[in-house]
Amino acid sequence: MTRTTVYPARRILTMNPAQPEATHVAVRDGRILAVGDAARMAAWGPFTLDERFADCVLMPGFVEGHCHLKEGGMWDRPYLGWFDRQDPDGRVWPGTRTLDAVVQRLSALDAEMSSAGQPADAPLIVWGFDPIYFSGERMNALHLDAVGRPPGNPPGQARRPIVIAHANGHLLTVNSVMLRAAGITAETEVEGVMKFEAGPLAGQPNGELQEPAAMYLVLRQIGPAGLLAPMNDVGMHNFGRIACLHGVTTATDLVNRLGEAELAVLEKHCNQADYPVRIVPAFQAFHGSQGAAQGAELVRSLTGRSTDRLRLGLVKMMLDGSIQGFSGRLRWPGYFKHPNAGGAGAASDNQNATHKGIWVTAPAQFEADFETYHRAGLQVHTHTNGDEASEVAINAIERVLARAPRPDHRHTLQHGQMIDTALFRRMAALGLCANLFSNHLWYWGDQHHDITIGPDRAHRLNACRSALDAGVALAIHSDAPVTPLAPLFTAWCAVNRLTPSGRVLGAAEALTVPEALRAITLGAAWTLKLDAEIGSIECGKRADFAVLRDDPLALPPAQLKDVRVWGTVLSGRVFEAGPSASASASAPAVAL
Repeated sequence: MTRTTVYPARRILTMNPAQPEATHVAVRDGRILAVGDAARMAAWGPFTLDERFADCVLMPGFVEGHCHLKEGGMWDRPYLGWFDRQDPDGRVWPGTRTLDAVVQRLSALDAEMSSAGQPADAPLIVWGFDPIYFSGERMNALHLDAVGRPPGNPPGQARRPIVIAHANGHLLTVNSVMLRAAGITAETEVEGVMKFEAGPLAGQPNGELQEPAAMYLVLRQIGPAGLLAPMNDVGMHNFGRIACLHGVTTATDLVNRLGEAELAVLEKHCNQADYPVRIVPAFQAFHGSQGAAQGAELVRSLTGRSTDRLRLGLVKMMLDGSIQGFSGRLRWPGYFKHPNAGGAGAASDNQNATHKGIWVTAPAQFEADFETYHRAGLQVHTHTNGDEASEVAINAIERVLARAPRPDHRHTLQHGQMIDTALFRRMAALGLCANLFSNHLWYWGDQHHDITIGPDRAHRLNACRSALDAGVALAIHSDAPVTPLAPLFTAWCAVNRLTPSGRVLGAAEALTVPEALRAITLGAAWTLKLDAEIGSIECGKRADFAVLRDDPLALPPAQLKDVRVWGTVLSGRVFEAGPSASASASAPAVAL
């Protein structure tokens, strides 16, 4: 006889509007058999009572609709971010908050490499950096040339290449050694290769490389790095630990080449009964990938390899870059203050309406490729940060749907940080979903207000309220490792819209706590076309639970990020994260 297990809890928040709360849930064969009170459980016959969650609150397992497995795999490289950050082993990497501190940290790492016997020309690669936090100066190759330079040697004579991957994943900063090794000179005419605009080095590359075409010049020399680097066993293991720690039972890997090597790593771990998270990888259908026709054929051929813990069939496209990296595509009036690429790299005091960002994929190519994947019956998630990119995507998708109507496609705009009310209304009419990057309100809200887009547009960043009011299906996300994976912190961002300086950025766009909790459960499941299986606690769905020590509806909204996580249940299998897990570790209280 099949075994039924009943879990009583202090409170069960189901996300099912027909039955919002319960006290007991019955699980059989990894699925939810019944939800309600003790009497309803007994109606199904004999069961085993498991009271380990009796003092906890159960929610549907959190669904991270936009993250990357490299959240668990970045830690084989040193972290060089502004915020303190904890790695999967519990080590806290302190933030570096001056350019001098950055150079000192790099010098120490360079010395460690030399002491360990690594060759003098082996590259030093770090991640997590973002120059936008450093007021008055933007790091360039000249700063990095001071690292590891033998005493008495002139600038540019250090031997070790240095590569700094920015937190957003869209930019690199390298030293002069790396520029020379990559063959990047004043004659290099690749979009995104930034150059000094004034002074004795005018016209020479300044070491900053924006977006894939420019970054590729370095990556072809050192191999894949950052978000696109291959995953390994340690990274997969670490990602599973992090997911469990924060109540996540389903997570995306929203850029993956899905070659046989990548699939082998995914299948090795996801086919293990003790792997604690379901993975939804998305095929990389942009720069460096095969043509759209071949890509669509590949993705369709892979769907038969899907299992409970590995779901294949999603496609990821990309239009623009990063707003804080000044490569997101903006409509008029462009960037509020744009870094002066010459001299010290200070932000200009004047609006720069001529600088509008970079197209990662040309709009005409996007429309053609999108149509290929759409006609193949696949679901496409498109990266659009700036409002021009979102508008171009909506225009293209509208034309494609007119030529090739398809009900319930659920194509999704990812990030969509500057989408306004008019665009949301068009999205609703087209059946498009939105997965907004709410964590940006904390991590870059002040910078967007003061530097990138200015106060007016910053107050409508990640406009969750406008999306819901327009009738757009909504999810919110972390884009980990760009920001840490922690859905309760993401929900806190969407509810409170606070920046580190204490500014409330667009109070009118705030979600209520129940709305934010839905966005990290059933809302995200909808955007992945998995809402029939996960996202709510109701009969027939997968027995996926986030087990919480605290009740998110009983705490003040300002404390939502502090809710402690006991662990998770994935398809009926219990995973304990530990007694101290909470979302608050992802939000260091750093005043900018």
